[in-house]
Amino acid sequence: MPLKKLSAFILLTMLSSLAVAATPSPKHHQDEVQDCQDCHTSDDNFKPVEVNASCQQCHEKLSGEGRLIAAMRQPPQTIIDDGSENGMTPPQYYTVSRLGDKPNEMIRIPAGAFIMGSNDRLSDEGPAHILSTAEYLIDKFEVTNLQYKKYIDEAGRRAPQHFERRVVPEGKVDHPVTFVSWFDAKKYCGWAGKRLPTEQEWEKAARGTDGRIFPWGNLFGIERANTPVRWDEIKQDGDTSPVGAFKQGISPFGLHDTSGNVWEWVDAWYQGHPGNEKPSENFGEIYRVLKGGSWWDCSFYKCGISAPVFNRSFFNPRVKNSSFGFRCAKDAK
Repeated sequence: MPLKKLSAFILLTMLSSLAVAATPSPKHHQDEVQDCQDCHTSDDNFKPVEVNASCQQCHEKLSGEGRLIAAMRQPPQTIIDDGSENGMTPPQYYTVSRLGDKPNEMIRIPAGAFIMGSNDRLSDEGPAHILSTAEYLIDKFEVTNLQYKKYIDEAGRRAPQHFERRVVPEGKVDHPVTFVSWFDAKKYCGWAGKRLPTEQEWEKAARGTDGRIFPWGNLFGIERANTPVRWDEIKQDGDTSPVGAFKQGISPFGLHDTSGNVWEWVDAWYQGHPGNEKPSENFGEIYRVLKGGSWWDCSFYKCGISAPVFNRSFFNPRVKNSSFGFRCAKDAK
């Protein structure tokens, strides 16, 4: 390389290094909330912003063995719902399932008051406050792959991305369905004669009435839920698990997997709780809320515990992800 060009190259490299050092942290790290568009484009492909040096620095710092670097460059199998349908005739499919393909059994939640929210963690989770609900019903389990398969076959809906030729992945008939947007979840519940639960209904059913942190109590245990902490402890790659597999983690009302396994869409805009004194620029009728944490929470939560029942995540309702699922609710008669 000619000397003049080499000198220019060295100068540009030095300037780039200085620019990296001077780049401010993404705003969501300052505000304690997620906003993927700080580090990713908002176009339909949701591509990583490769030139955002602060994002890469942050992920590299938190990555441990490099897991988060890959997650930053390729979000965890995230796609965007374009609203189109696929009415192709499904192939004949046979399987063995513990739950079957009919809509889930439901649990009746009595009317009355409960404690919602928390004062001890992130600002959007507080303040803790007392709410009352009417009597309602909610699914005992998360909606499974096989249950969702019955729906797409009968309703002529598009299959989730992880279904090969509209067939449930081998061995995962009773795993929670993933790659469903908020709109997909709402439509399934309507087809089943149900609806999505409100955030208040979901939290009450998961938490009970005594203000506990987890469905089972106040102390975390890796044997009670499908979380990143558990996968890290047993030194295996994470994945969804069959619904109801963690019997020590059921809620006071008898719901399974309300901590971990998959995040669950609820029928709520991402708004502040009553009395919240730290408003976020993300509050409003833009993002929908998800509850419960999942098997994969390695960006914002650094593969830590996202499973407290008062925890909240928020995403564009058209986002589909390998760790997003749902359950349904219904008004009590």
